[in-house]
Amino acid sequence: MRTARQLLFVALCGLLAGCTVGPDYHPAAVPTTVPWSSPLAGGESAGPASVAAWWKNFNDRELDLLMERAVNSNLDLKIATARVREARAQYGLATAALKPSLEASGSYQRQLQSKHQPVLGSIPLPGNVPFENDVYQAGFDASWEIDVFGGTRRAVEAAKADVAAAEYGRRAALVSLLGEVGRNYVEGRGFQQRLAIARRNIEAQQSIVQLTRSLYKGGLTSELDVQQASALLASTEAQVPALETGFKEAAHRLGVLLGQPPGALVEELSREAPLPGAPPVVPVGLPSDLLRRRPDIQQAERDLAAANARIGMAVAGLYPKFSLTGDIGLLSVSTSDWFSSGSRFWSAGPTAQWKIFDAGRIRANIKVQNAREEQALARYEETVLSSFEDVENALTAYAKEQTRERSLAEAVQANQQALEIASQLYRNGLVDFLRVLESQRALYDSQDSLVQSDRAVILDLVKLYKALGGGWESLEAQAVKRG
Repeated sequence: MRTARQLLFVALCGLLAGCTVGPDYHPAAVPTTVPWSSPLAGGESAGPASVAAWWKNFNDRELDLLMERAVNSNLDLKIATARVREARAQYGLATAALKPSLEASGSYQRQLQSKHQPVLGSIPLPGNVPFENDVYQAGFDASWEIDVFGGTRRAVEAAKADVAAAEYGRRAALVSLLGEVGRNYVEGRGFQQRLAIARRNIEAQQSIVQLTRSLYKGGLTSELDVQQASALLASTEAQVPALETGFKEAAHRLGVLLGQPPGALVEELSREAPLPGAPPVVPVGLPSDLLRRRPDIQQAERDLAAANARIGMAVAGLYPKFSLTGDIGLLSVSTSDWFSSGSRFWSAGPTAQWKIFDAGRIRANIKVQNAREEQALARYEETVLSSFEDVENALTAYAKEQTRERSLAEAVQANQQALEIASQLYRNGLVDFLRVLESQRALYDSQDSLVQSDRAVILDLVKLYKALGGGWESLEAQAVKRG
């Protein structure tokens, strides 16, 4: 009869095990626009985005190598990878709670019992009763908490969402890393180009200083022309230290991104190379594609799912907990009969626990988890909107900077012609030297501005690729293939 009652209890628990308290998760609906609001006026197209290995579109071998080295050695990426392993281990802990546990134990004790303990001390005992003896014990203890109301299953659900969030977090770190490597590489090459222009102008201005000095010695011009030419030369030379500093800072940052000392790449990158070239067409896809491609959006969505599951974990605290426990073993005061049938003991049966009064802790925890879910939902919606903003800004900046770049190219050409004309007129004595200086200064300024604009176009394109969530797909596919 007793065994029948126990079986009935286990069957009832099995039926109740299908019950899971707390809200079921449903992905949040986020409205998205069909087209981008910014016009695709910079060579972009609405075709499927091709951003898996976006840096290869620049056809720059040095950049390709830097990307590969960064992925293999960047410290932030190693931290993100370790977080994934941590989340997977936590998931293992959560799933283990669904299974029974079995413990083995063994002990030896030398003990002395009180002769005056209750009951025993009031009974006359013969003098040869041993109160001091050895106790040998060994056995197994088993327990299994039946997840009747789904609290443990909600914990597993939350841990599984945490694993996915950590994996998306690693992808987001990879997207950020690739964008930073691309940005600093372009910055460094941009400073190199500006240095080259400054040095060419310095050479030209040195020639003009020598010319004015020769003319002054011959009595064909005034000392004012010499001083003005020297002042322009000194002003141009003053630009060089700041440009060299900018290049060094970019090289130092790249070194750290590659997990190396700051100065490790200075010599390697000091070999002058042009800015990477932008591809003629940049497919960007549609806004709805971002929800599937940007890992930070997917990470925020999984964080929301985990927060939702933890509400169920908290709600389960309102209900009783049911467990099956048992133990079996051997107990004796002598090793001679320790393994005999008379030394055996066992016990088994169900237990139930229910917190009747806890001063409102469980309900307060439910409110805490509800508030955290609201925060996670707001973060998810904010992440989605911010991602749209990133792409819209990058599209606008990329298109507008190309327009500015074309105007600056025309300005460089016009200033070059103006300098040639002013120099010829000055040699013929038809204009004063101030015209030559103004033309020289205007040419240098426009050349420097054009290089900065060329750099800005590529930087805006890097920002666009980063905003589109590009980069992780190709490298993750390579990692799977290697594995």
